Amino acid sequence: MDLFQAILLAIIEGITEFLPISSTGHMAIASAVMGINKLPFAKLFMIVIQFGAILSVVVLYWRKFFNFRQVSFYIKLFVAILPAMLFGVFLKDHIESVLEKPLVIALVLLGGGIVLIFVDKWFMNPAKFKEEEVSNKNALVIGLFQVLAIVLPGLSRSAATIIGGMQQKLSRQLAAEFSFYLAVPTMLAATVKSLYDMNIESPELLSLKNMEILVIGSVVAFFIAILAIRFLITFLQKNGFRFFGWYRIFIGLILLTLIATGYIQA
Repeated sequence: MDLFQAILLAIIEGITEFLPISSTGHMAIASAVMGINKLPFAKLFMIVIQFGAILSVVVLYWRKFFNFRQVSFYIKLFVAILPAMLFGVFLKDHIESVLEKPLVIALVLLGGGIVLIFVDKWFMNPAKFKEEEVSNKNALVIGLFQVLAIVLPGLSRSAATIIGGMQQKLSRQLAAEFSFYLAVPTMLAATVKSLYDMNIESPELLSLKNMEILVIGSVVAFFIAILAIRFLITFLQKNGFRFFGWYRIFIGLILLTLIATGYIQA
């Protein structure tokens, strides 16, 4: 895996991490096209740069994350992350195996796209518009929705948690923002665990050169993600999720075509 491939994946990650179109699915497709999807370091890279993108949330919402008088905010994040931490430990091998199966990702992209086309009509009467109105129970349910993205890579962590938030009567904007908040501890835990596991199983992959690639990729993903977050909030307020649903279906069909023609192995 060279630096050009790393930067390309980082750009894709930064654009797609917070959009409900599956950053995992897009990076899996890109890595498969580049022929690096089965490389152990490529798998690690695609997890670590997700945290790089997530740090953009801390920068954009720093008043929320560093307002230590609002202890309830941290409690909600802790409650919401518990399901992902539990399932993530037991499903690590499953997640890595699915990342090597473009056919599964294509089908999940299609299914998720169909859901997003109709989701605005399902949840038309939100009752919560501020983070302070979100209860611990709401946070737990949203955390359970996040598990769906763990079980089905390609579903989109962002899509799952935003839909979970809307199901709990959060407005589109609040559901998206809470999804951003939840991403920080979730991806921090995933990054730390991946680096630890890699250090134990294949320490040679954490060479100085590879660490430099990880840092560069994370920085690129960070700056691109800032733009993506601002775009998503503005877009959702005006348009909802229908466009993202059709886009997922379009990408899913492209992936199925590449598989059917043998360009990508299923």
